[in-house]
Amino acid sequence: MVNVTYDSASESMQVVEADGSTVVYNNGDIAWVLASTALVWIMIPGVGFFYSGLMRRKNALSMIYLSMMTVAVVSFQWFFWGFSLTFSETGSRFIGDLKYFGLKGVLEKPSIGSTRIPSLVFCVYQLMFAAITPMLAVGGFADRAHLGPILVFVFLWSTLVYDPIASWTWNTNGWSNRLPSYDFAGGTPVHISSGTAALAISIYLGKRRGYGTEALAYKPHNTTYVVLGTVLLWFGWFGFNGGSALSANLRAAQACMVTNLAASVGGLTWMFWDYRIERKWSAVGFCSGAIVGLVAITPGSGYVGSPAAVLFGFMAGTVCNFATQLKFVFNYDDSLDVFASHAIGGMVGNILTALFAQASVAHFDGFTVIPGGWLDHHYIQLAWHVADSAAGFGYSFAMTTLILWVMHFIPGLRLRVSEKVEAVGIDEIDMGEFAYDYVGVDPELNHNFNGGQAQMEMRAISAASGNSAKERTSDGMSIRELPM
Repeated sequence: MVNVTYDSASESMQVVEADGSTVVYNNGDIAWVLASTALVWIMIPGVGFFYSGLMRRKNALSMIYLSMMTVAVVSFQWFFWGFSLTFSETGSRFIGDLKYFGLKGVLEKPSIGSTRIPSLVFCVYQLMFAAITPMLAVGGFADRAHLGPILVFVFLWSTLVYDPIASWTWNTNGWSNRLPSYDFAGGTPVHISSGTAALAISIYLGKRRGYGTEALAYKPHNTTYVVLGTVLLWFGWFGFNGGSALSANLRAAQACMVTNLAASVGGLTWMFWDYRIERKWSAVGFCSGAIVGLVAITPGSGYVGSPAAVLFGFMAGTVCNFATQLKFVFNYDDSLDVFASHAIGGMVGNILTALFAQASVAHFDGFTVIPGGWLDHHYIQLAWHVADSAAGFGYSFAMTTLILWVMHFIPGLRLRVSEKVEAVGIDEIDMGEFAYDYVGVDPELNHNFNGGQAQMEMRAISAASGNSAKERTSDGMSIRELPM
C-alpha cells in the first residue's frame, strides 16, 4: 500500500518514503499540472482541425482522424516504454533505459522533472507532449499516404526519434540538459523534431499529383476549421508553456503572459506581410502567424521577459512567413508548411532564447538558478543552443528517413498511395467516411477523367479498397451511394 496522507490544514499531500522521510506535495501544484495536462490534450485535435481546414475537402476527415489515433497510439507507447526511455534516472546521456517499463514504480515518488509533484502526475503531463509531437509531423503525410501504416510510423517515430531527443533535453542525465541548454517547453524535442520529420516525409513521398500546376493552386477548403484549430491550440498552449513550470507559481504566470503576447504579435506580423501582396486581411495568415509565434516562444517561455516576447513574435512571423518559400527553392512538396512553421520556428525560438534568457526570470519560481543568456553576458549559451538545434535537426531527419525506407520494403507498410487513390481522396478510399454529408467533386477528377470513365475509376478503386461503390453526379455537386 502507498503510505499517503492529506493535511487539510495546509492543503498538502504527504508521502512517507521507505527510509522514513516525508515528502510533501502542494495540492495546488498538482491541480495546476493536471489542468495543464487537459489543456495540452485539447491541442492535439486542434492540430487535426487546423491541418484539415488547410487541406482539400476530399481529405478533410483524415487529419482529424489521425489526431485521435495519434493520442491512442502514443498513450500505449508511453505506457509501454516511452516514459521509461525518456525519463528514467538510470539512462545514458542520449536515452533512458527500461527502469519504468509498463509504468512500474511510477506513482507517488518525486518526479525527475520536479520534486514538487509526484512521478505519476509528471508522467501523464509529459504524455501529452509525446502525443502532440508526432501529430505535428503527420502533417507531412497530407493528401498522399495510407492511414494504417501511419499509425505504425507514429509508434516507431515516438520510440526512435521523440524519446531520445526529449531525453537528452529534459532528463537530468541528458547531454543537452547538462550543458545546460534552455528549453522550457519543447523547442527542439517538439518543434524542431516534428518539423524536420515532416520535411523528411515530404521528400520521401514525393510531390502530389499536379504539383506546380493549377490543380494544386487551391485555397484552404474550410477557413473555419483553421480558426477553430488555432483557437484550440492557442488555448491549450497556456498549459503547454505555463504548465511546464510544473508548479502554480510566478514563473508559470510569466510563461502564460509571454505565450499570449508572442502569439498575438506573430499573428499580426504574418498577416501584415501577406497584406502587402494580396491586399487582403487574411484569417489564415493571422492564424499561421499566431501558431509560429507560439512555436518560437515555447523554448524561452520560462526564461524571457515580456519585451522579448514581442521580438519572438515578430521574428517568428517574419522568418517563418518567408521560409514557406523554401519548398519552391529546394523543390519539395511540404503541403502544410510544417517544416517552415515548426522546424524553422523552433530554431528561431532556440536562438532568441539564448540571447534573451534572464536568470531573474528563471528565478521567478524561487528555486531555479541559471547563468542566463546574452542579456546576462553569458555568451557561450548561443553556441550550446545552436548545437542543440543542429543535433535535433540532423537526428530527426536521418532517423525519420530511415524509418520511412524500412517501412517502404515491408509488405503492407508502404505509405505512398497510388495516383488514382490520391485523385479520389484518402477519406473515400481508406475510411469510406467523409467530413461532410455532401462533398463536391474535386476539380482534379473532372480534369483527369471524363464522364463515365471517372465513374468506372471510382467503382474500381472503391471495390479494391473494400468500400461500397460511390458515384459522383455529372454536375459535380454531390455524392451518392450506388448498388454494386
